[in-house]
Amino acid sequence: MPLLTWQDLQPGDLLFQDLDCGALCEAIERVTPGWRGYEVTHVGIVVLEDVGARQELQVLEAIGADVHLTPLEQFLARTSDRRGKPKVFVGRLRDSEALSQRAETFARSYLGRPYDNVFSPRDDALYCSELVSLAYNAANEQVHGIDAPPIFPPVAMTFTDPTTRQIFPPWQQYYDDLGLPVPEGEAGSNPGALSLSPAVYIVGKMGQPDRQR
Repeated sequence: MPLLTWQDLQPGDLLFQDLDCGALCEAIERVTPGWRGYEVTHVGIVVLEDVGARQELQVLEAIGADVHLTPLEQFLARTSDRRGKPKVFVGRLRDSEALSQRAETFARSYLGRPYDNVFSPRDDALYCSELVSLAYNAANEQVHGIDAPPIFPPVAMTFTDPTTRQIFPPWQQYYDDLGLPVPEGEAGSNPGALSLSPAVYIVGKMGQPDRQR
């Protein structure tokens, strides 16, 4: 699998990122393995942005407070492997020429939407894989018609430790603090499932993401 640099990226590429954000990220990684078993907790879309008189690659993502654009260098610097390389692998849609520009247009229409910290498809807020799924599914419908199956169909969300078959304590506490039930089994998405989609092929890695333990 080739080791990529930013020069290898194309608009529309999906950057699958292994974030090290503590107990919640570890819980996500336990139940949502990515491509080849890599840990992946975040995903964003590469776009070409006008910056003054030039263009540069940025990442359109839902993270932090809202949906926004992030400079590519800043995105890649969030986590690194033992050699200082980004813990990121790169996916590209097999039908990328037809879909990517349309998906970018749809994704840009969500800029400024609040981040969905309850991971619910029933509100206007968005989390990372929800943004990607909505944008590419809408683009696919535009290209192939409303009867075309979604590129990224919903999957059942799980917050359960496969060993104990109980909700991971960090997630239970997270939703307790929100005053909400854990949405176990509800339809949603996750970055790992997107990376395993047959509509996506993995171009290469920018560093060495951790493998699921």
